[in-house]
Amino acid sequence: MYLLWLRVAAILYAGGCVAVFPAVLSNSIPWRKTCVHLGGLAFFFHFVSVVEMLVLAHRWMPVGVREIESLLGFVVAGLFFLVWWFYDAISLGILALPATFFLVFIPALGPGAYRFPSQRVWMSWLVAHIIALLLAYAALCFSLLASVMYLVQERRIKAKHKPGHTARWWGPLDWLPPLDTLERLSLATLEFGFPCMTIGLLIGVVLVQETSLGASYFLDPNILASFAMWIVYATLLSLRLGIGLRGRRAAYVSGAAMVVMMAVWAANFISQVHRFGPQ
Repeated sequence: MYLLWLRVAAILYAGGCVAVFPAVLSNSIPWRKTCVHLGGLAFFFHFVSVVEMLVLAHRWMPVGVREIESLLGFVVAGLFFLVWWFYDAISLGILALPATFFLVFIPALGPGAYRFPSQRVWMSWLVAHIIALLLAYAALCFSLLASVMYLVQERRIKAKHKPGHTARWWGPLDWLPPLDTLERLSLATLEFGFPCMTIGLLIGVVLVQETSLGASYFLDPNILASFAMWIVYATLLSLRLGIGLRGRRAAYVSGAAMVVMMAVWAANFISQVHRFGPQ
């Protein structure tokens, strides 16, 4: 029965993940309430699942990767709601709720490894995984490009540039958009890319269940780098929205995120996960 409650919690966590984006990005009060209510219900059912799981096993400590993942997700969600209760920091939900869903999703599939019904279904999900991650990486590249253009345009403005009345090396840059446009473009691409990154990693977590690695996929360099990329993505988005990071500082942080993204690509060459097919 604990598996049923865990699946209910996973569905509610997924709803909370969807609601947290408009709640934080648009500062929407209705979405904020929806996020808190869905997340609170998910936390309750998660608590029931964890207690029932341990009681049925006649022990009070988790054993096995699936049980540890479920309990870790419960702790992450609990810390988020504790911080939200004292500091009203709903913006942390962009990181905490998807992380909790990641941790709960695989245990909610069942005690054994998930198996796709056919090779064709597996390949379809693999294509979706690749497309989602490519969109996320492309969005980050566009965000970095917009940030660099912001720096150049800011330099031109500070130099009191006037079209047609300055040094000729500024001439080809007359086409640059206004600073506000570049700032909004940089943030919009981040807002688009983060859900793509989240969906891509979630599909990847399911796909890897059909490899010989099993739960040890967490130790794979590419998996570790990918989750590090997701944390950097979430942190960058939180900084842009939480403390209003913009302009020059935002460009530097985007550059650091690009370095992490290149490390993720390099990790593909030493990854074991991406050399396996379904078995």
